[in-house]
Amino acid sequence: MHDDVAGEMPDEGWGPLDGLPGNPMMWILILGELAVFGALLVGFSVVRALDPAEFAAGQAVLDVRLGGFNTLVLITSGWCAALAVQNRRSTGSGRPQLVAAMALGAVFLVVKGIEYAEKISAGHGPDSGTFFELYYLVTGFHALHVVAGIVLLAVVAWRNSLENLETGTAFWHMVDLVWILVFPVVYLIG
Repeated sequence: MHDDVAGEMPDEGWGPLDGLPGNPMMWILILGELAVFGALLVGFSVVRALDPAEFAAGQAVLDVRLGGFNTLVLITSGWCAALAVQNRRSTGSGRPQLVAAMALGAVFLVVKGIEYAEKISAGHGPDSGTFFELYYLVTGFHALHVVAGIVLLAVVAWRNSLENLETGTAFWHMVDLVWILVFPVVYLIG
């Protein structure tokens, strides 16, 4: 039994998570999310191997230019988030860079919305076969993480401590990393 003060748990450390920036609980969430996305991408790849013709036909309909543009948008957004942390450490403020990161996240969502609208209007909705079912599942799940990341960055901009900023940008970098994996698996590898 520990002598707790006002019901607080004693600080026993987080082991290997102690050295990571931000709150260790975020890193536990990030590891879980990476596992989920990893399972989705492995599943996508296995199903593609079982039906290469359907997946080749589905990939042929995707707009690689929009997917590539969105990749650049998220990489740039991640760079802005990293600058926010750097500026917070040196000048005490990272809000302008966080706003830029959030704005670029919104650009990603707009482009993804345009891409979805084009596919659906051409008759390629989520019910158009296994490829499109998985395409919308993987990219839609990622888009939900972009929305969550924008909200998290907004909270971090409001509650602007270094730990909050490092915690929020860690999540944002996970969102970037996942898209860097999703883009080639879904759009390019055939």
